[in-house]
Amino acid sequence: MKSMFVTVSTTSFDELIAAACSPPALQALQSRGYQKLLLQAGWGSLPQPQPSSSPAAAVEAFRFKDSLAEELQSADLVISHTGAGSCLETLENGKPLIVVINDKLMNHQLELAKQLHRDGCVLYCNCSTLVETMQSMNLSALKPFPPGQPEKFASFLNKVLGLQ
Repeated sequence: MKSMFVTVSTTSFDELIAAACSPPALQALQSRGYQKLLLQAGWGSLPQPQPSSSPAAAVEAFRFKDSLAEELQSADLVISHTGAGSCLETLENGKPLIVVINDKLMNHQLELAKQLHRDGCVLYCNCSTLVETMQSMNLSALKPFPPGQPEKFASFLNKVLGLQ
């Protein structure tokens, strides 16, 4: 069963949750072959079930889990807020990612989304363009995220601290 996972991590981003489970988004999801939508709502509101809006897609929601590793591994597509940790964890799992900018926050989100998009690793949008992005997405054009090289950072720190 092809599934999409939406996460807001430990934040509250009701606009993203509402946009992702709106009837037009569910229609876009189904038209792309997804049969399951899993929503992680964080501190925000859990969506109210609307059984008549999408009988063909299973919609489930929860607030928090100790780890989202299982959800990330089983997802065919991840839609996430633009938190750095959420983006990197998703990309390190090799999952296609759409990042959604919270226009109400003035922070690093737009810069991070633009850079990851320039690198070819993600698609990005805001809540008002999420459905359009889902309808037009070409996930095969996304590039794998390059693996980190922690040994280079460790070597740098060792030199700076005079341990080498």
